[in-house]
This record gives sequence, C-alpha cells and structure tokens, in this order.
Amino acid sequence: MTPQQLKAVCLEQNAAVEDFPFGPEHSVFKVAGKMFAITDLDATPLTVGLKCDPDEAVRLRAEYPAIVPGYHLNKRHWNTVTVGELPARMVRELIEDSYDLVVAGHPKAERLRLDRP
Repeated sequence: MTPQQLKAVCLEQNAAVEDFPFGPEHSVFKVAGKMFAITDLDATPLTVGLKCDPDEAVRLRAEYPAIVPGYHLNKRHWNTVTVGELPARMVRELIEDSYDLVVAGHPKAERLRLDRP
C-alpha cells in the first residue's frame, strides 16, 4: 500500500477528514472530531497509528512483528502498523476497525448521523 492509497482508504470512511493538529508532516484522520488514524505520509517506512480493541491489540502484536504498541499514543488502545509489511487488505481492515471503534464511542444520535452516506 502506497502513502496515497493509505490516505485514500482513510478518507473513504464516512465523514472522515484529514487534519494537521501536530504540524504539517503528520496527517491525522478524524471522524466527528475524533482521531482514528495518524501517519507521516512521507516517512520511510510508512507507518500508521490505529485505534484497536485492547485484547485484539495484544493478539495482533503477538502475531505480527509489523504491529507494535502505539508510538506516542495510549499503548493499551493504539497500535502502530508498518504498512508495507502487511497485506493491503489487512491494513484496510485495521483502518476500518479503528474508524468503527471511534464512531462507536460517539452518542447514538451522532452515530446514526455518521452511518448515513
């Protein structure tokens, strides 16, 4: 997955936006004001911070060397994923899971609004 593909997958999530609260080098992808992904699209290797269920996060870290505790993030809830070391389909699924976790944390009325295309 290229940096452009990573960005496209993040932005194709419903109501997702790209923001730069930590400076121009860090793309932060948000839904309803809450972050679900953070990356430096120019970095080598390309990595992305993604929210994850805590139990799933531990399982993924044990199974995949390319998935480690979130760098500068709450390590219980966030993983850092080295994009090029995993299949693109898996990275896409991890992004979608992160997005879904963030949306699930919003009040029901907000979730219903976000579910509409």
